[in-house]
Amino acid sequence: MKKVLVVNGANLNMLGIREPDLYGRADYGALKKFIQEEAAFLGMQVEIVQSNYEGEIVGFIQKALGVFDGIVINAGGYTHTSVVILDALKAVGLPTVEVHLTDIYSREEFRRFSYISLYAEKTIAGKGFNGYKEALEYLNEVI
Repeated sequence: MKKVLVVNGANLNMLGIREPDLYGRADYGALKKFIQEEAAFLGMQVEIVQSNYEGEIVGFIQKALGVFDGIVINAGGYTHTSVVILDALKAVGLPTVEVHLTDIYSREEFRRFSYISLYAEKTIAGKGFNGYKEALEYLNEVI
């Protein structure tokens, strides 16, 4: 069975509370359930982690080496600032898909650049929860 690590970054735990006009009213528990159901449908195993701390996210990624076949990552605001998360992804060398609930390319200028996209095989933005589904489907084909 294919194993995928799903990494969610800063403030994703605040879904349903933080800017519901942008992110919707569904909470983080609903996102986790959605991801688990989609993975089960595809016959994949997922582990879903979330942290508001950059170093902890790096630790999740490093520990994926030799355990997981691929990574789905929504690093939240660290997308636009974290070279160390980029370096961790490059170090483990796993197929990676970057996901964003909103369309980062149509938001504030500073959100339009992603360090993670320098490594990720694919970036999915602006599709809400369905972006995670698309990411899992992609990884299911390539790993």
